[in-house]
Amino acid sequence: MTKLLEQAVEIARTLPPEMQDEIARLMMSLAQSAEPEEIDPEHLPDVLKSLAQAKRGEFATDAEVEAAFRAFEE
Repeated sequence: MTKLLEQAVEIARTLPPEMQDEIARLMMSLAQSAEPEEIDPEHLPDVLKSLAQAKRGEFATDAEVEAAFRAFEE
């Protein structure tokens, strides 16, 4: 397991069980996919920005991650 994946799992452990399950389902779905997901050209600049942030080690705090997941529940 890579360091980045270990960090993601550690963050996921702090989330409520239903959020952990959703993350697990997404991870399994991505791992089973033979084809990479296509990126909507409209979202590409944000994806590239996010990848650059990850490369620099800039990650969301636990509180930011929880807030983002809560936004999808509403």
